Amino acid sequence: MDKSPIYIEVKNVTKSFKIYYDKANSLKDRLLFWNRNKNSERRTVLKNVSLEIKKGESVALLGVNGSGKSTLLKLMTKIIYPTEGLIKTFAKVTSLLELGAGFHPDFSGRENIYFNASIFGLTKKQIDARIQQIIDFSELGELIDNPVRTYSSGQYMRLAFSVAINVDAEILLIDEILAVGDMHFQQKCYDKLMKLKESGRTIVIVSHALDSLRKFCDRGVWIYEGKVRMDDSIEKVISEYEKVCR
Repeated sequence: MDKSPIYIEVKNVTKSFKIYYDKANSLKDRLLFWNRNKNSERRTVLKNVSLEIKKGESVALLGVNGSGKSTLLKLMTKIIYPTEGLIKTFAKVTSLLELGAGFHPDFSGRENIYFNASIFGLTKKQIDARIQQIIDFSELGELIDNPVRTYSSGQYMRLAFSVAINVDAEILLIDEILAVGDMHFQQKCYDKLMKLKESGRTIVIVSHALDSLRKFCDRGVWIYEGKVRMDDSIEKVISEYEKVCR
């Protein structure tokens, strides 16, 4: 029996969003359509989801677009909060959810390393000690001193990943960001994630790259129409998922 401590607890979580059909684009519109609640509805994205993730697990969240898997990942980071239920994390969390999230477009890559790493709780002294390691891993070279608004999506990913793996978090949450960029760097990222996994880090990843998930993850959680449809070994979950989604 696995006695590893629980690092992420999701208990009876429901998440819904209010969708507006008459969006105001200006102050004038806002004044004219102040009572626009009549043209809105609540859309439930997650429905009474419960699961536990233990220390050292590598877990894939699978599902078609719109199934709720990315919303669940955002709830784990506390970027958003559940409508009902609760989510608890019991260790330091870092995340790679959206390209450019946490970066200031007018700052250079180097300045954004300090900015982003400080958000994750590192002191300036700690960042000073790691900055060359971060830059070297990113392979951005002289581009590190250019404003990040000049970066391609792949360069954004390189910088974001390089920072995230150097902030000493015990839980790493990743949403599709590794699908961006060249194959060389994607493989480099998966190799690094494998080392983090072997060192006991807890990793939760959303991806449609099933072959990569097979190699990297031990467990799969299939989210279907906002509910957990299957939670088992990665091989079993992908096998059933492919039968339905092929």
